[in-house]
Amino acid sequence: MSIELQHIRIGLTTNHPCSYLANQEERVAVALDPQMHSSSSYEVLLANGFRRSGDTIYKPHCSDCQACEAIRLSIPDVQLSRSQKRIKNKASMLSWVMKDSMDKDWFELYSRYIEVRHKDGSMYPPKRMEFDQFSQSSWLNTQFLHIYDQQTLVAIAVTDVMSNSASAFYTFYDPDHAISMGTAAVLFQIEYCQQQGKQWLYLGYQIDECPAMNYKVRFQRHQRLVNQRWQG
Repeated sequence: MSIELQHIRIGLTTNHPCSYLANQEERVAVALDPQMHSSSSYEVLLANGFRRSGDTIYKPHCSDCQACEAIRLSIPDVQLSRSQKRIKNKASMLSWVMKDSMDKDWFELYSRYIEVRHKDGSMYPPKRMEFDQFSQSSWLNTQFLHIYDQQTLVAIAVTDVMSNSASAFYTFYDPDHAISMGTAAVLFQIEYCQQQGKQWLYLGYQIDECPAMNYKVRFQRHQRLVNQRWQG
C-alpha cells in the first residue's frame, strides 16, 4: 500500500453472503477518514484497489477468499481484439455524449435493464432513490456517458472522472439491443479517456468465476491488482 494510505482508519463490515459467489461470505473494509473524500485522494485509493458506493469508499476484505481483483486499462496501450473491433464497427451507428446529469427518461431504461438482466440481484426491484444514492457522490466529479441509437437512449455509463483517470462505475442499457452494449460502453469510455488524455480506465473488480465479468479481461492491455501490485 502506498505511503499516503498507511495510516488511514479502516472499518470492517460483518460477514454476509457473497453477491457473486455461491457458498462464500463477503466482508469489506471501509475508509473512515473524511479527508479521503476528495477526487485526488480517491484517485490514490483506486490505484490501491478501493471502489466507492455512493460516498462510501470500500475494498473487499474477505477472510477466506481473494477472488476479487481490481482491474484497469492503460489507455495509451489499449489494443482492441478482432471481436472488439467488430463491435466498434457496429457501434459506429450509435452516438455518445458525456453529460453532468442523466436524461429524464433514464429510469425507464434502468428499470428494463434490471428487470431483464438482474431480476435475482440486490438492485431488484428497481428504485429511483436507491440508484441515486448508490451512483452519485457529493465529493466526486461523476459524469454520465449517454449512448443513443439515432434519437433513442439505449445506454448510460456512470463514469467517475479524475485528473489522470476515469472509473467505469455502473452501466445500464437496453437489454434487447442487437449490439453488445456493455462492451460498446467501455469502448466509448476508452474514446473519452483518449480525448481527455487520461492514463487509466478502472473497470471495477474482476472475478474469473463470474462469466458476466469476463468481458473485462478481453480488453488489452489490462492490469490486475494482485498482492497490492499491478500485474499485466
